[in-house]
Amino acid sequence: MRTRLVLSSARLLDPGTGTFLPETALAVSESGRIAALGDDREMRALADRTTEVIDLRGAVVTAGLVDGHLHPVTGADLTHGLDLSRCADLADVRDALAVAVRALDRGDWLFAWGLDPNVFGDQPVSTAPFDTVLAGVPAFLLLFDAHSALASRRALELAGVDGPRTFDQASAEVVCDESGRPTGLLQEDAACELVERVAPRPTHQERRDRLAAALRAMAAAGLTGGHVMDANGESLALLAALDEAGELPLRLRVAPWCQPGTDAGGVRALIARQGTGGALWRVDGVKLFMDGTIDNGTAWLERPDCHGESTHAFWPDPTAYTDIVGELHRAGVPTATHAIGDAAVRHALDAVQKARAQEDSGVRHRIEHIETVPDDTLHRFADLGVVASMQPTHCCDFTRADHTDNWSRRLGEERASRAWRCRDLWDSGATVVLGSDWPIAPFPPLGVMAGARHRRPTRDLSLPPHAPEQALTALEALRGMTVNAAFAAHEEHEAGRIAPGHRADLTVLADNPLTVPATELPNLPVVLTTVDGKVTFRSATTA
Repeated sequence: MRTRLVLSSARLLDPGTGTFLPETALAVSESGRIAALGDDREMRALADRTTEVIDLRGAVVTAGLVDGHLHPVTGADLTHGLDLSRCADLADVRDALAVAVRALDRGDWLFAWGLDPNVFGDQPVSTAPFDTVLAGVPAFLLLFDAHSALASRRALELAGVDGPRTFDQASAEVVCDESGRPTGLLQEDAACELVERVAPRPTHQERRDRLAAALRAMAAAGLTGGHVMDANGESLALLAALDEAGELPLRLRVAPWCQPGTDAGGVRALIARQGTGGALWRVDGVKLFMDGTIDNGTAWLERPDCHGESTHAFWPDPTAYTDIVGELHRAGVPTATHAIGDAAVRHALDAVQKARAQEDSGVRHRIEHIETVPDDTLHRFADLGVVASMQPTHCCDFTRADHTDNWSRRLGEERASRAWRCRDLWDSGATVVLGSDWPIAPFPPLGVMAGARHRRPTRDLSLPPHAPEQALTALEALRGMTVNAAFAAHEEHEAGRIAPGHRADLTVLADNPLTVPATELPNLPVVLTTVDGKVTFRSATTA
C-alpha cells in the first residue's frame, strides 16, 4: 500500500505513559492509518515520489488533541460580532457598545457576545445600564455562558416581547420586573429565540465561510478532533458541505439535542440518525440538558442559591428525561447530559443507574460540566462507567479564588469550595475528558490543558488559583484530550495513541508539553497537525 506521509527526526510522545517511544519516525498509509514506526532511514525507505516527507527537526509528536466539548457551528455564528469578553465593568461595556453603535447604519442590529455577569456586581443583570447607549438600537448581547442574553428595548419591541412567557423548558424565562415589564434578560435558548428569530440571519455561504475559518483556526491551535455537542439548524449540512469539499480539518463526533417535549417519534428519529455522516464527521450520541447555569440561577441545586434560585430541573418532568435516557441506552445510543448543579448531576447518574439495571451494555454515557458536586457523588462516575466531561478554564476565568465572583456568591462557601473537582473525580476512578465548550471559553487545547494544571485566571496568571488541590498533572491533562477522549468515543482501539493501525490524527509541538511549565504551555508553538495523515496545519518553519 502506498505511503501517504512520513514524519522523521521526531520525538514520539506516548500520552498513555508520558514517555517517548524509542522510534524517531513514522509512516502513514494511504488509508490514513499509522503503518509503521521506526528510525528515520527505515521510514524514509517506505516513501515513494508521491509521499510527503516532513523533517520535524526534533519536534514532539503526540496523538491528536481532541476537544471533549465544543460547538463549532454555533460558535462560528455567535462569535461574529462585538466581543465583550474583555470588559471588566459596566463602564467598559458601555464604552464598547458606544463605539459599535456609532459604526452602525440606521436600523442595523448590534450583536455582541462574551458578556460576563460579574460586570454587574450586585446589580441585577438587565439592559438598564445600557438603555441610553442602545436607545433605538435593536441589540442582542449574549452572556458568556450562551444560556442567556440581553435584548435591548428596541429588539424586544421588534420581537413583540412585552411580558412573561411560558416554555417547555422549565428554566427558560423572559425575566420581568415587578410591573411585568421585561428587563431585557432572556434565560435559556427558548426565550432567546423569541428575539433571535426576528433578527437578521447570515446567509448559508456566510455561515459556511465562518465555520471553515473557525475550524482552520482550531487546526492551527493543535486540534485534530472534537466532540460536538449540538446539531442545530443546518449544522450537519454545513459539516457535510465542508467534508465533501475536502475542507473539514477536524474529525468531529456530533451529538444532536433532545429537548423537553420530545415525543416518541422524536426519540426514534434521534436513534435513526446515529452513525450517519461523512469521511470526517458522524452522528454518535445524543445531548440532553438537566439544568441551566449557576450564574443565571437556572442550575438545579439540592439547596437554593443565595437568591433563592436554581431550584428546579430543565425538564418540567425529570422522569421524562430518565425514560428517554433508558430508551436511548437500550438502543445502544450514548448520551451526554449537561448537568452543572449537584441535583442535576445526581439525577443524571440515577438515570444511568436505572438504565443499566434494566439492561447492562457497553454504552458509555457521559455528564458534561459537573461544576459542583458533593463527596458522595464522586465514586458513582466510576461505578456506573459514566465519563466526566470537564471544562477547567471555566473555573479559571469565570470564578475567583476568594469567592467574590457571581458563581461563588450564589453558591456560598461550602458549595463554591467544591468547584470543578477534576482531581477528586480522577482519583475516584472516573474517566475525565477535557474540553473548552467553545465559544464559552477559548478553544486552543494547550490553554485548556494549562488551565487544568494551574487553575489561575488566564488574563492574570499572577492571581491565586481557585482550588489548586483540584489541579491535574501535566500527563493527566494530556490524557484528558487524547487517551480519555478516545475512550469516551469508544475509539480507544484506533485513536488516542501513537501505534501502528491507529489513525494518523497527530499534533506536533515544538517541545514536550509535559515539561513546559503550565503557565507557559499556551504559548508553546504548534508545528504541524494532521488528520488521516493529511496535513491540516503547517507552521511557517516546517519543512
